Amino acid sequence: MRRVRGISKAATLIAPALAAALILSACGGGGGGTSQNSDALTGTGPITLVQGKDTSGNRHNQIDAWNKMHPDQKVTLIELPEDADTQRQQMVQNFTAKTATFSVVDVDVVWVAEFAANQWIEQLPEAQIPTSSYLAPTLETAKYFNKLYAVPRASDGALLYYRKDLLTAAGVTNAPTTWADMTAACKKVQAKQPSIGCFTGQFSKYEGLTCNFSEAINSAGGTILNDQGKPDVNTPQAKAGVDFLVNGFKDGYIPKASLTYKEEESRRAFQDGNLVFERNWPYTYAKFGATDGSSKVNGKFAIAPLPGLNGPGVSTLGGHDLAISKFTKNKLTALNFIKFLTGQAEENNNLQATSEAPTWASLYDDPALVAKYPYLPVLKQSILKAKKRPAAVQYQDVSAAIQNAATDALTGAKTSDQALAELQTKLTQLLAK
Repeated sequence: MRRVRGISKAATLIAPALAAALILSACGGGGGGTSQNSDALTGTGPITLVQGKDTSGNRHNQIDAWNKMHPDQKVTLIELPEDADTQRQQMVQNFTAKTATFSVVDVDVVWVAEFAANQWIEQLPEAQIPTSSYLAPTLETAKYFNKLYAVPRASDGALLYYRKDLLTAAGVTNAPTTWADMTAACKKVQAKQPSIGCFTGQFSKYEGLTCNFSEAINSAGGTILNDQGKPDVNTPQAKAGVDFLVNGFKDGYIPKASLTYKEEESRRAFQDGNLVFERNWPYTYAKFGATDGSSKVNGKFAIAPLPGLNGPGVSTLGGHDLAISKFTKNKLTALNFIKFLTGQAEENNNLQATSEAPTWASLYDDPALVAKYPYLPVLKQSILKAKKRPAAVQYQDVSAAIQNAATDALTGAKTSDQALAELQTKLTQLLAK
C-alpha cells in the first residue's frame, strides 16, 4: 500500500459464502466475468497514467525513460490528490462518464473488485504477465472471480518505525513485540524526554483508518469477517484491539493530533523527531533516511514488525495495481506500458528510488538489496502474513462503516462495545444486499 489511497485500496479473496450475495448486486449489468476478450486490447499511440501525487518524483523518471524509447507512444502523467478517497472519486467520475481521458489507472488493491464488476477496466491477458514472479498475496489482489484485471505494481505491509537511539539511551535493547512492551519503552524514554510523543499511526477519517483499525483488531486475535465471509467484529478479541487504541488516546500514548493524521502527517511527525514509534508503510523509509537535512531521524531509527496484544501484530495488506480503462484508446500501448512499469528491472528501480515495497518476490531475497535496504526481510514477512481488508464490490460502504465505528470509539463518542455492536449490525446489512 505505498500509501493507502490505500493501503488498499482482492476480489478473489471474497469468501464463498459472501460471493453469492455480492454477485447479485455487483454483476447486475453483466458483471466482471463478461469483460471484453483480452485479445481485443489493440491500438498504439499516446496514453495517460493516472495516479496519486508523485511525491518521490520517480514516476516522472520512469515515464521519461519510456517516452525516450517510444516517442510515438508517449505517456502523460495525470496526478490526483494524495488521499485515497478523492482519487477513487475522480476515477469513478471518469469511468461513469465513459471518457477516454484516463488510460492506465493506478488503483488501490481494494478497488479492483468494484472496477471490474462495473466493467470499468479491461480483463488482461494473463499468459502475457509473469504471474509466478510476484508475491502470491499481491497477485491475488489483481484478480476478480479468478480472472486478471490488473497487474501488481507495489505491495505494502505496515512496519513499526522506532527511534533506536532513544531506546538505547533509555536502556531498552530490543524493539517491542507487544503493545505493553511499546508503552513501557515509551515511559522510559519520556522519563528522560517528557516532550516527545509515544506512538502514532493514521487515524484521520479516511481509508488509512480502516487499515489501522483493522490491524488493531487482527493483532489482538479478532477479525472483521470470519472465514465464511460473515461479519464477526463484535467479539472480546476485537474489543481488546480497539481498546488499545481507545486507551492510547485517553492515556496520552497516542497524541490527540493523531486523529487528524494521514500517512504524510504521521510521517512528518516522526521525521521531525516528535515521536518514539510510528506505524507506516515502507515508502517512508527513504524519507526518514534522507541526507539532505530534511530528516531529523536519519541514522537514528530502525524498523520492526508491528507489535500486537500478545506478540507480533498483523499488518493490513496494502498496495497498488495497474489497470486499463475500458473507455480509453490505444490499449495495446497501455498494456505494454504496464508490462514495462511492473517488470523486474523497473520494480528494482522503483524500490531503490522510493523504498516502496516491490511485488517481485526475488527482490526481497537479493543480498545486495537487503544490504542496502535492511527492512526487506521484515517487510516480506509483513506482506506474507498480512490480512486483506474485507473484499466486497460495495467496498466503499464497508470501509465507511468501519471508519464511522472507529471514529466514534477513538473520539469517545461511543464506547468500544457500542461501536463494535453497531458495526456488526451495519456490516451484516451491507453484506446481505
